[in-house]
Amino acid sequence: MIGKTHAGLGAAAGLALSDKIPGGFKIVGMLVVIIASLLPDIDHPKSIVNKYILPFKSKLVKLIIYVFLGLGVLVFNYYHGNIPAFIALGTTLIMIGFSSHRKGLTHSLLGLVIFSFIISYISNRYNMSFAVYYFIIGYGLHILCDMTTSRGVPLLYPLSKKNFKFPIIYRVGSKKGSLFEKILLIACVLYFVYRIPFVLQ
Repeated sequence: MIGKTHAGLGAAAGLALSDKIPGGFKIVGMLVVIIASLLPDIDHPKSIVNKYILPFKSKLVKLIIYVFLGLGVLVFNYYHGNIPAFIALGTTLIMIGFSSHRKGLTHSLLGLVIFSFIISYISNRYNMSFAVYYFIIGYGLHILCDMTTSRGVPLLYPLSKKNFKFPIIYRVGSKKGSLFEKILLIACVLYFVYRIPFVLQ
């Protein structure tokens, strides 16, 4: 599934579930759910997220940038408190550098748990505990949506490299797949336009 569709679905789901989240609807929460919806594709050098991180869209540049970012976080953390959340962040960044798209951490349940742990620590530190709920919605929905594609996701990585997918799937980039995603995105936009006035009351 392409990035725009993930973002649209994440925003629609976040809006639909906002009244179930502690603290209710939050603009910051909507930003979090959209970013979380795009985050699993950080393992792809040409993803929307990496468009703003990598100077050049290549696997080698991704490897170098993320390994150095990860090491930087670990070294900084070592001298400034040795906080478990930042150890997890640094280690995860290094793993992202070495991973290939949909073959590693970011499209797995482990990735969801690790990133949620990091976001939970940061959001609690800045009195925005609601953010982790929006994050889980966006990130989890991305993984579920990619299970509807022909490639599937390595849900149980690193215990298993098997790609899991639903019985009914489609191929990303195909004519039918592209049409399906366009219809889905339009539906999300229409729902968002319809629903937003009610949550802002």
